[in-house]
Amino acid sequence: MPLIKDGRPAEDPWVTLDDEAPLPLDADPIISLERWQAERETLLARNGRLGLALRPDQPAALVAGDAARFSVITLTFPKFSDGRAFSAARLLRERYGFAGELRAVGNVLRDQLAFMVRCGFDAFEVAGDDAPAAWSEAQSEIGVWYQPTADGRPTAAQLRGREGVAASRTY
Repeated sequence: MPLIKDGRPAEDPWVTLDDEAPLPLDADPIISLERWQAERETLLARNGRLGLALRPDQPAALVAGDAARFSVITLTFPKFSDGRAFSAARLLRERYGFAGELRAVGNVLRDQLAFMVRCGFDAFEVAGDDAPAAWSEAQSEIGVWYQPTADGRPTAAQLRGREGVAASRTY
Protein backbone atom coordinates (compact mmCIF):
# COMPACT_ATOMS: atom_id res chain seq x y z
CA MET A 1 0.00 0.00 0.00
CA PRO A 2 1.21 3.51 -0.69
CA LEU A 3 2.56 5.50 2.24
CA ILE A 4 1.37 9.08 2.61
CA LYS A 5 3.35 11.57 4.71
CA ASP A 6 2.83 15.32 4.65
CA GLY A 7 0.15 14.85 1.99
CA ARG A 8 2.56 13.25 -0.46
CA PRO A 9 3.60 9.72 -1.39
CA ALA A 10 6.70 8.70 0.54
CA GLU A 11 9.22 5.91 0.34
CA ASP A 12 8.85 3.46 3.18
CA PRO A 13 12.17 2.46 4.81
CA TRP A 14 10.35 0.15 7.23
CA VAL A 15 9.64 -3.55 6.90
CA THR A 16 7.01 -5.23 9.08
CA LEU A 17 8.31 -8.56 10.38
CA ASP A 18 6.65 -11.75 11.48
CA ASP A 19 7.69 -12.77 14.97
CA GLU A 20 9.87 -15.59 13.64
CA ALA A 21 11.62 -13.54 10.92
CA PRO A 22 15.25 -12.57 11.51
CA LEU A 23 15.99 -8.89 11.96
CA PRO A 24 17.13 -7.40 8.63
CA LEU A 25 20.53 -5.76 8.36
CA ASP A 26 19.55 -3.41 5.53
CA ALA A 27 16.10 -2.19 6.63
CA ASP A 28 14.39 -0.80 9.69
CA PRO A 29 12.08 -3.42 11.27
CA ILE A 30 8.59 -2.97 12.69
CA ILE A 31 7.96 -5.71 15.23
CA SER A 32 4.95 -6.89 17.20
CA LEU A 33 4.35 -6.10 20.85
CA GLU A 34 4.78 -9.79 21.64
CA ARG A 35 8.23 -9.82 20.07
CA TRP A 36 9.19 -6.64 21.90
CA GLN A 37 8.16 -8.16 25.21
CA ALA A 38 9.96 -11.45 24.51
CA GLU A 39 13.20 -10.00 23.07
CA ARG A 40 13.36 -6.57 24.71
CA GLU A 41 16.97 -6.74 25.96
CA THR A 42 18.29 -8.11 22.66
CA LEU A 43 16.41 -5.48 20.67
CA LEU A 44 17.67 -2.68 22.91
CA ALA A 45 21.26 -3.81 22.35
CA ARG A 46 21.10 -3.60 18.54
CA ASN A 47 22.10 -0.55 16.54
CA GLY A 48 19.47 1.03 14.37
CA ARG A 49 15.91 2.22 14.49
CA LEU A 50 13.04 0.07 15.67
CA GLY A 51 9.32 0.25 15.03
CA LEU A 52 6.39 -1.25 16.88
CA ALA A 53 3.04 -2.52 15.60
CA LEU A 54 0.11 -2.32 18.01
CA ARG A 55 -3.15 -4.12 17.36
CA PRO A 56 -6.45 -2.55 18.48
CA ASP A 57 -6.72 -4.97 21.41
CA GLN A 58 -3.31 -3.88 22.77
CA PRO A 59 -3.64 -0.73 24.90
CA ALA A 60 -1.07 2.02 24.41
CA ALA A 61 -0.39 1.83 28.15
CA LEU A 62 1.51 -1.42 27.52
CA VAL A 63 4.34 0.60 25.94
CA ALA A 64 3.99 3.83 27.90
CA GLY A 65 7.45 3.59 29.46
CA ASP A 66 9.09 2.45 26.22
CA ALA A 67 7.35 4.65 23.64
CA ALA A 68 10.40 6.88 23.16
CA ARG A 69 12.48 3.84 22.15
CA PHE A 70 10.54 3.47 18.91
CA SER A 71 10.96 5.60 15.80
CA VAL A 72 7.58 4.55 14.42
CA ILE A 73 4.48 3.03 15.97
CA THR A 74 1.78 1.62 13.71
CA LEU A 75 -1.81 1.46 14.89
CA THR A 76 -4.22 -0.79 13.04
CA PHE A 77 -7.73 0.06 11.89
CA PRO A 78 -9.23 -3.40 11.22
CA LYS A 79 -12.56 -1.95 10.03
CA PHE A 80 -14.03 1.52 9.70
CA SER A 81 -16.23 1.15 12.78
CA ASP A 82 -13.33 0.26 15.10
CA GLY A 83 -12.01 3.52 16.53
CA ARG A 84 -9.68 2.19 19.23
CA ALA A 85 -6.64 3.38 17.26
CA PHE A 86 -7.89 6.98 17.55
CA SER A 87 -7.77 6.71 21.33
CA ALA A 88 -4.39 4.96 21.29
CA ALA A 89 -2.95 7.71 19.08
CA ARG A 90 -4.08 10.46 21.45
CA LEU A 91 -2.72 8.59 24.45
CA LEU A 92 0.64 8.00 22.77
CA ARG A 93 0.99 11.67 21.81
CA GLU A 94 -0.59 13.47 24.75
CA ARG A 95 -0.07 11.22 27.75
CA TYR A 96 3.04 9.20 26.87
CA GLY A 97 4.89 11.89 24.88
CA PHE A 98 5.56 9.82 21.77
CA ALA A 99 7.29 12.10 19.24
CA GLY A 100 8.11 9.61 16.46
CA GLU A 101 6.10 8.69 13.39
CA LEU A 102 2.60 7.51 14.21
CA ARG A 103 1.26 5.50 11.30
CA ALA A 104 -2.32 4.42 10.55
CA VAL A 105 -2.52 1.04 8.82
CA GLY A 106 -5.34 -1.25 7.77
CA ASN A 107 -8.74 0.08 6.80
CA VAL A 108 -7.70 3.74 6.57
CA LEU A 109 -10.53 5.69 4.98
CA ARG A 110 -10.39 9.07 3.32
CA ASP A 111 -13.30 10.34 5.43
CA GLN A 112 -11.32 9.66 8.61
CA LEU A 113 -7.96 11.13 7.57
CA ALA A 114 -8.56 14.63 8.96
CA PHE A 115 -9.62 13.17 12.29
CA MET A 116 -6.60 10.87 12.34
CA VAL A 117 -4.32 13.89 11.96
CA ARG A 118 -6.15 15.59 14.84
CA CYS A 119 -5.41 12.55 17.02
CA GLY A 120 -1.70 12.61 16.21
CA PHE A 121 -1.21 10.42 13.14
CA ASP A 122 1.35 11.74 10.68
CA ALA A 123 1.69 8.82 8.25
CA PHE A 124 -0.91 6.67 6.52
CA GLU A 125 -0.85 3.44 4.55
CA VAL A 126 -3.72 4.09 2.15
CA ALA A 127 -5.11 1.94 -0.65
CA GLY A 128 -5.58 3.49 -4.07
CA ASP A 129 -3.62 5.49 -6.58
CA ASP A 130 -5.55 8.66 -5.75
CA ALA A 131 -4.46 8.59 -2.09
CA PRO A 132 -2.38 11.82 -2.11
CA ALA A 133 -5.19 13.81 -3.73
CA ALA A 134 -7.75 12.33 -1.34
CA TRP A 135 -5.53 13.13 1.66
CA SER A 136 -5.08 16.73 0.56
CA GLU A 137 -8.80 17.17 -0.06
CA ALA A 138 -9.72 15.59 3.29
CA GLN A 139 -7.32 17.90 5.12
CA SER A 140 -8.89 21.01 3.64
CA GLU A 141 -12.54 20.08 4.20
CA ILE A 142 -12.69 21.08 7.86
CA GLY A 143 -11.13 24.37 8.85
CA VAL A 144 -12.43 25.02 12.36
CA TRP A 145 -12.40 22.55 15.25
CA TYR A 146 -14.27 22.46 18.53
CA GLN A 147 -12.01 20.09 20.50
CA PRO A 148 -8.36 20.67 21.45
CA THR A 149 -6.08 17.82 20.36
CA ALA A 150 -2.49 16.83 19.75
CA ASP A 151 -2.06 18.82 16.54
CA GLY A 152 -2.12 22.15 18.41
CA ARG A 153 -4.54 23.96 16.11
CA PRO A 154 -6.70 26.54 17.89
CA THR A 155 -10.29 25.60 18.66
CA ALA A 156 -13.34 27.58 17.57
CA ALA A 157 -13.64 29.06 21.06
CA GLN A 158 -10.00 30.16 21.01
CA LEU A 159 -10.44 31.73 17.60
CA ARG A 160 -13.52 33.61 18.75
CA GLY A 161 -11.68 34.91 21.79
CA ARG A 162 -8.77 36.17 19.69
CA GLU A 163 -10.56 37.43 16.64
CA GLY A 164 -14.04 38.22 17.87
CA VAL A 165 -16.95 38.01 15.47
CA ALA A 166 -14.78 37.59 12.37
CA ALA A 167 -13.65 34.13 13.51
CA SER A 168 -17.22 32.93 14.00
CA ARG A 169 -17.94 33.72 10.37
CA THR A 170 -15.25 31.33 9.07
CA TYR A 171 -17.55 28.31 9.46
